[in-house]
Amino acid sequence: MAISELRKDPVVDRWVIIATERSKRPHANRTRTESGRDEPCPFCAGREGDTPPEVLAYRDPSAPADTPGWRVRVVPNKYPALDSMGDISLPTDSAYVALSGVGAHEVIIESPKHCLSMAELAEGQIEDVLRAYRERLIVLQNDRRWKSILIYKNQGSAAGATLEHVHSQLLAMSIVPREIDHEWRALVSHHDMTNSCLYCEMLDRERSDGRRIVLESAAFIGFCPFASRFPFEIWLMPKEHSPMFDSVANDELRQLAFMLRQSLQRLAGIVDAPLNYVLHSAPLKEAKRDHYHWHLEILPRISKIAGFELASGYYINTVAPESAALQLRELAL
Repeated sequence: MAISELRKDPVVDRWVIIATERSKRPHANRTRTESGRDEPCPFCAGREGDTPPEVLAYRDPSAPADTPGWRVRVVPNKYPALDSMGDISLPTDSAYVALSGVGAHEVIIESPKHCLSMAELAEGQIEDVLRAYRERLIVLQNDRRWKSILIYKNQGSAAGATLEHVHSQLLAMSIVPREIDHEWRALVSHHDMTNSCLYCEMLDRERSDGRRIVLESAAFIGFCPFASRFPFEIWLMPKEHSPMFDSVANDELRQLAFMLRQSLQRLAGIVDAPLNYVLHSAPLKEAKRDHYHWHLEILPRISKIAGFELASGYYINTVAPESAALQLRELAL
């Protein structure tokens, strides 16, 4: 198997993963063979042999590993962007900096049934998915090679999914991705100047304004952010300051499952578009990581990222977040 490589752009602060094995993934959302017969889905119950052996599963205690009887199953990605074996090589002494493509790339299979949307899952099933996230974060952060762990979902081929069966992914990395690093540094800078969390201040502002709030529970607020990049973008954020998702309590997991399911169902009732979501949690080894405030960003893929966005790094959003929140809030489920 070809080894992945992390390469740093010599001009801007941007890393690229060169992962040629990823080209062998199944064609996006193909469900039938050329002969017209249904093609087996490797994520469905009964097809456990089509994936690498599970690293975590919530299952019937009487069912052996890698057999049916599970509710949520976590397996190594068969076509990883980064591979967990090996050590991190030091950068070369030149303008071209590269690291070995070492990391942990896992797939969280969210249901034994062939569901296409997470909004179809029961609240308890979503809670199990979130619990699997927490458990894998706790385990993987013990590996001192990792500086950050990303959890994300691609739902729909336009959002990057290569299989339609509901699933999300985890990627433990030896670097801190630029998006997380910039966000964390901004929060640290704000805290150093004001001795307060910028996201906590944002939540206070959203609650006093009210126009962008979609839903709320005892522990969480769901809102369309003031500078939303995409139409109907929703953030789910804990009200109490908390830097790391893996510290979330069981009762908070239940609330978050409710909030996530409600958000996805409301989105499906209005736009029913492909979507991504990303769980933002603090970098693992930074001295001031407590200044971070974890949250989950739901990003519907209604509008496409095109030349302007790629050239400028800016976004054009055709639906004001105040209008989006109002429509989402008033939708009858």
